[in-house]
Amino acid sequence: MNYAKSSETDVAYYILSKKGEPLYYKDLITEVIKKKAKPVQSLSHAIAEVYTQINMDSRFHHLGNSMWGLTEWNPPETKRSSASSGTSSSSSVKTSRRREKLLEGIQES
Repeated sequence: MNYAKSSETDVAYYILSKKGEPLYYKDLITEVIKKKAKPVQSLSHAIAEVYTQINMDSRFHHLGNSMWGLTEWNPPETKRSSASSGTSSSSSVKTSRRREKLLEGIQES
């Protein structure tokens, strides 16, 4: 990989995919900065800039405790449909009735 021509996020993606496990954000970003071999005037500014880019890139997943991994390592979240669960439809009916009663009470005031 030609690090000089690659974006910081591409380098971070490459590092994480080769490592195969999450990394502490500062370790990941300092590794990116080393591989890019780009002159840095302020290390804290460079870290903030790369961190922002990683945070905005959907290929990366924040795992908590300042650890970052790749989104592809996590199974996609599955959402339940309300039709598959009988309780959710009855609870939505109760919620609508409660709303109607609240609205009636407000309108009578």
